[in-house]
Formats: sequence, C-alpha cells, structure tokens
Amino acid sequence: MRIPKIFILLLAAGSLASCKKEKMDPVEDIPGLGGDTWYPTPIDTWLNDSMTTPFNISVKYKWDPHEVSDQYILRDFVPPKEEVVLSLMKSIKRVWADNYIAETDSTFFKKYSPKFFALYGSAIYNVANGTKVLGIAEGGKKINLLEINTFKTSKDAGYVPADSVQTKTAFHTTHHEAAHILHQTVLYPAEFKRINVGMYTTNWVNYTDKEANTDGFITAYCMQDPNEDFVEMTSVMLTEGKDGFERILNGITETSSRGTTPDVAKSRLKQKEAIVVSYFKSVWGIDFYSLQRRVRASVESYIY
Repeated sequence: MRIPKIFILLLAAGSLASCKKEKMDPVEDIPGLGGDTWYPTPIDTWLNDSMTTPFNISVKYKWDPHEVSDQYILRDFVPPKEEVVLSLMKSIKRVWADNYIAETDSTFFKKYSPKFFALYGSAIYNVANGTKVLGIAEGGKKINLLEINTFKTSKDAGYVPADSVQTKTAFHTTHHEAAHILHQTVLYPAEFKRINVGMYTTNWVNYTDKEANTDGFITAYCMQDPNEDFVEMTSVMLTEGKDGFERILNGITETSSRGTTPDVAKSRLKQKEAIVVSYFKSVWGIDFYSLQRRVRASVESYIY
C-alpha cells in the first residue's frame, strides 16, 4: 500500500519533536541534600553559650529520625516543639549539670558528661516487648531524650500540678542516662549484682513499681538487669530525695509474689543505697547525700 507523502512528513516532524531537548524549570534545593540554608535562633544561641562553649555538649533538636537505632519502633514519631526546647534544657542544666559541678568542678563535669543530646517530641518503643523508651545512653557519649513535647515546669505558662509527673520523668531520665555513663566508665562493685541475684527478668514489664518494691527493686525497670538496677537507684534517690526514698521504703508492707518479706525487701534497698553512696565517694569523690540534697531542691523548684 502506498503511504501518502503528507503522512510521512507528519511522522518525520513528530520524530524530530520527540528528540528535541526540553528545557527544565529551575529546581529549588531539597532540604537535607545540601544547599538548604539554616539561620541560628535564640534557642541556638543559648545552647551554644550555656552548653556547647562551657561543656562541649552539643544539643540537636532539628528533626532527624535517623539518630535513633532501628531496633526501636518509631510509632507516631514526631519532632520536638521548638518552644519546649529552651525550657527543657535550661531546667536540665539546673537539675543535672549545675549540681554535679557544685559537688565536683567543671573539669570533672566536662570530662565525664555526655557530649551530645538528641531531642525528640515523642517516645519510641522496644521491638522486643513494646515498652516505651524515654531515653537512651549510647557509648558513654550520647543521650537521646524522648517525649519532650509534654514537658512543662511550674515556671511555664499553663502548668498544672499533674504536669509534675512528666517534668520529673525528664529529670529522672537525664540522671538515669548520665549514671549509665559513669558506670560504663568505672563499673560499680560486684556485690551490687548479688543482692537480687536470680531475680532479674525480661518479664519486668508485667510488674508495677509497687510490686517491684516488694522484691527490693526501686522501680520495675530495675528488674531488667543489674546495670538498669544501679542507675535507677541512683536516679530515683537523686530526683526523689532522701524523704522520697524513705517513703518508698515505708510503703513496702506486703510480702511479694516471690515470697520476699517487707523486711527483706527494705534491707535489699538499703544495701543498694549504701553501695551507690560508697561508689560515688570512692570512685568519683562525690558526697552523694550532698548531691542528693542539691538535686532534690532543684527538682522542687520546678514542680511546686
């Protein structure tokens, strides 16, 4: 069949058009791939002047979910609210850094403090058991603080007494993770591990703190392993103060499901207290009870 010349000409024109190099519109820089501009804010100025310059501690609050290991479930994971960052870090400096420096000196603190904080708005969850994670200490250098968007102190607008629970949680988490860094540097005495020998369990998630108390654990999380037991003891004693610790002891009035009597449970907690106090003095030269008074006074200034 003979093809009309007009069709051949149109086909040729179409081929030329398809091979023509089209001009692309300018593409803006894609954030995170280079080229994005970032300007310091008053938050960054305070963090630099109060944490980075004096203590070499960097604080990252810009959104980067890749800072968290994939061993955790990032369920409804959100960035921190910028309006919370300053309130959080100012109070953490007061409750944690300032008190350690007052008991030791800035040289000690700069040497043994974590060098990097990463902040996140929501919590993450353990893949193994689904439990909520509010903080992670990594390699003695880094602390991830999570679920900070609900943080509020008595100095913030809109604070109500119920907020003190979350406020104390942030302080507790910081002291907990910082204590990990201390024992990762110099391990606590071996006898600590023998106080509750055979009682550590992966089923700690099935216990309440009250139930854990009856076996001689300060919180249920202590039951995971001796390391968590040690840092939980340290953190609870610091943030709750001596009176708060005594209230926990006095609240143990029942025999545990494992047959531990109240007297035995209290004895275990007192033994742990003595080891923590001795460890801080012999290893770090810190009067733990003096540090405890300072920390508790600071905590109270933010929750009452």
